[in-house]
Amino acid sequence: MRQVILDTETTGLSWERGCRVVEIGCVEFVERRPTGRTFHRYLNPDVDFEPGASEVTGLTLDFLSDKPRFAEVIDEFLEFIDGAELVIHNAAFDIGFLDNELRLCGTHYGCIAHRCRVEDTLLLARKRYPGQRNSLDALCRRLGVDNAHRQLHGALLDAQLLAEVYIGLTSGQTDLGFGDAVVETANDALPFEIDLSRPRPRVLVTADDIAAHESRLAVLRKKAGTAMWDRISEAAGGDETLAPA
Repeated sequence: MRQVILDTETTGLSWERGCRVVEIGCVEFVERRPTGRTFHRYLNPDVDFEPGASEVTGLTLDFLSDKPRFAEVIDEFLEFIDGAELVIHNAAFDIGFLDNELRLCGTHYGCIAHRCRVEDTLLLARKRYPGQRNSLDALCRRLGVDNAHRQLHGALLDAQLLAEVYIGLTSGQTDLGFGDAVVETANDALPFEIDLSRPRPRVLVTADDIAAHESRLAVLRKKAGTAMWDRISEAAGGDETLAPA
């Protein structure tokens, strides 16, 4: 699966009021791994920043004056994202702005939803951490993603941070391939007998197995604050431990 982690910076909070995109940053993932391919462009918006917007990004009209307009990079941008799943934090905001830019370039460009699936990490975070702050900075702190170098909002930097946050939010989620499996009905299942008098096999665990197990638990605890193994151990009164062979 190809994914593009995407972020934009804009001249203000509402494209309906005429605000425009001034920066696009994208990071490509294939099978949940970065490919090294990125798309990053500063854009001349032809409109002024709303009060306070320039301070958030550090961008100015003077800096952007010689940059291309969205219409000049639209084909390159669409080629980069076409067919991918877009991973965006607060996707409604970015998609609203990008769809507006597409409309301004011509209705034949359609909209983002016709080209890509969209995964909103803000919605994922709200489900996982209900009632908590789920800004990108808050999620970086919660999931152990180093964002100390993020002094200002920047589309490419934020896309790179969001990529790490997304992996943390979806850690452990994998496609097990059940979709193509042939399902047996109760009538098709073959009968079998279980001899309960026979001893159950004993699984022996080596010291290396225990070390690998504890290392994985440490990663999960850092990202999520806890690990399912800890909850199982607590429920069992602390008896769910591993002993070396």
